[in-house]
Amino acid sequence: MLVDKRVYLASQSPRRRELLKQIGVSYEVLPLRSAPGRSDVIEVPKPDEIASDFAQRMAGEKAASGWRAVEGRKLLGHPVLGADTVVEIDEVILGKPNGRAEAADMLRLLSGRSHWVHTAVAVQQNARRELRLSSSMVTFAALHEDELQRYLDSGEFAGKAGAYAIQGRAAQFVIRINGSYTGIMGLPLHDTAELLKEFGFVL
Repeated sequence: MLVDKRVYLASQSPRRRELLKQIGVSYEVLPLRSAPGRSDVIEVPKPDEIASDFAQRMAGEKAASGWRAVEGRKLLGHPVLGADTVVEIDEVILGKPNGRAEAADMLRLLSGRSHWVHTAVAVQQNARRELRLSSSMVTFAALHEDELQRYLDSGEFAGKAGAYAIQGRAAQFVIRINGSYTGIMGLPLHDTAELLKEFGFVL
């Protein structure tokens, strides 16, 4: 058993790094795209795949891909943590927008309504993989076109599922949430902590 308890983070997300730090978890970011044996995770839903299942599949595939990289590079055998966040409205999955126009369409769809944010977390070490899912409901105020355009001008939508980050400027749009705030950010800390405890972490 490894005495040095840390986790490999199979994500480039600065939010997830900060959230792990918040609960005192030591980590190393695992750069996957250049890793030997890397098989890219294709982030496309299967036909008829529901949003929560898609998030769980992606988190599991990212953790598995990360573990293959650990083995291929002969790194110390720390667990690999993968996570994926999906926004869902009307049973439609909203991923990361391809540009401003698509971001605007997404935000108009969310305006004045409630939607789901599903974040799945997977931890893999050797052949063992464990997974948790956090699903939260977020209600947006009705967005006026001028404030929508100002938000788009900020560029914050780029790389964000559903074209927004709840911890950023978009917080002003949120009337209420029902669920995990950190899950909406991209890493539900309670679920993550419980998973890591299963792998021997003391938090």
